[in-house]
Amino acid sequence: MRFSVIIPVYNRPDELRELLESLSRQTRVPDEIVVVEDGSVTRADAVVESFKNRLNIHYYDKPNGGQGFARNYGFERATGDYFVIFDSDALVPAHYFEAVEQRLQSDWLDAYGGPDAAHPSFTPIQKAISYSMTSPFTTGGIRGSKKNLGGKFHPRSFNMGFSRNVYEKIGGYKISRMGEDIEFAIRIIETNFKTGLLPEAFIYHKRRTDFGQFYRQLRFFGRARINIARFYPSELRLVHTFPALFTLFMFSIPVWFFIHPVLFGLAVSVPLLLSILILVDAYQKEKSLKIAFLSVEAAFIQLIGYGIGFLSEGWKRLREPKGHQETGANMEYPS
Repeated sequence: MRFSVIIPVYNRPDELRELLESLSRQTRVPDEIVVVEDGSVTRADAVVESFKNRLNIHYYDKPNGGQGFARNYGFERATGDYFVIFDSDALVPAHYFEAVEQRLQSDWLDAYGGPDAAHPSFTPIQKAISYSMTSPFTTGGIRGSKKNLGGKFHPRSFNMGFSRNVYEKIGGYKISRMGEDIEFAIRIIETNFKTGLLPEAFIYHKRRTDFGQFYRQLRFFGRARINIARFYPSELRLVHTFPALFTLFMFSIPVWFFIHPVLFGLAVSVPLLLSILILVDAYQKEKSLKIAFLSVEAAFIQLIGYGIGFLSEGWKRLREPKGHQETGANMEYPS
């Protein structure tokens, strides 16, 4: 089995250097790495050149078209039997490809997804964001779990692999941003390929480095959920509205003060109780009171950011012509 790693890059040469360093230290080194520069101003060609004596690496530069179409560009040029996708802000543990190969040989998966975790070197804010993105109290839920919450597992493109047969059967990404990985996973599952979560194939995902970036990213994710409904209306479910409902509730709290003090007290108790639950859970997992408090902040930013994006794009969708679709081409990667 030959693994081809596909990495789209947009103005992140330093992050790419760290990712390539982690790939060069694999106990089972990938057979090929395809780096696709997606119209960057700050290019990564010099970084790639510095790894050519350690990795079988290929570098391509193309006009900006978004992350999904950059991956397609890489798929077209990859020669492996199995494609593996990473975001450029990832660090890959040394056992990763050895674990994936062993699993695929013993229990074949046409497509897999792996969880993410916080590296010990991450800042407290990065660790808090990582906690929030895998917490059962937010939209994260299953991302770091061993079990899927019902239905077939939907891999996500920050850490995902699939066979060449999958690519040849369904093609690449149809949209480039705005939920491209969700749409891609839906087509894989609809074609009856076998998918699954590989808990041992985790990565360290750096995500955002401050809460301002994190808020903008989650607002974008909320918009993406609505965009998926443009292609697959049945994929928009009640559970996806929870962050939006939570956001509306949070903004309504001051109003309750003028309606009745008891109702105001009850309304205030909801975010207070949620904060306590997150604080306790985060402290148990991170063993740091500072990270636990930051995790509370990260969780509220995640829920409200996602909710605002969901509501704004939902309102936009209500006012646009029937059948309108957003491909997300020529868009910057959300920061």
